[in-house]
Amino acid sequence: QVQLVESGGGLVQAGGSLRLSCVASGRTFSRDTMGWFRQAPGKEREFVATIRWSTGRTYYADYADSVKGRFTVSRDNAKNTLYLQMNSLRPDDTAVYYCAVGSPLDFSKVREYDYWGQGTQVTVSS
Repeated sequence: QVQLVESGGGLVQAGGSLRLSCVASGRTFSRDTMGWFRQAPGKEREFVATIRWSTGRTYYADYADSVKGRFTVSRDNAKNTLYLQMNSLRPDDTAVYYCAVGSPLDFSKVREYDYWGQGTQVTVSS
């Protein structure tokens, strides 16, 4: 049974940093796309970042425009863990952050992912 468990959320002041982790279990995920999404109150879940395997035996990362240059996604396949380093946090980054795993054709689409964690709350105060 596949399980994703996020951690690392919390309350931080604007300009601060947090590092989210997502531990995956149930099988290996080295060739899967792993991503981060977030959902703010009253809003739809939105794409944040993804890291995906390419046929060139490397990983590529993609980011939403709103987080580019501030967030960095990475993964440790030996630990089956996905990370999201978030710097220069802003109040509009406040949301529940979810990790997801799948084989999406469009990595920015929620519906394209097969497995989801329960989420971790990130709150950025001004």
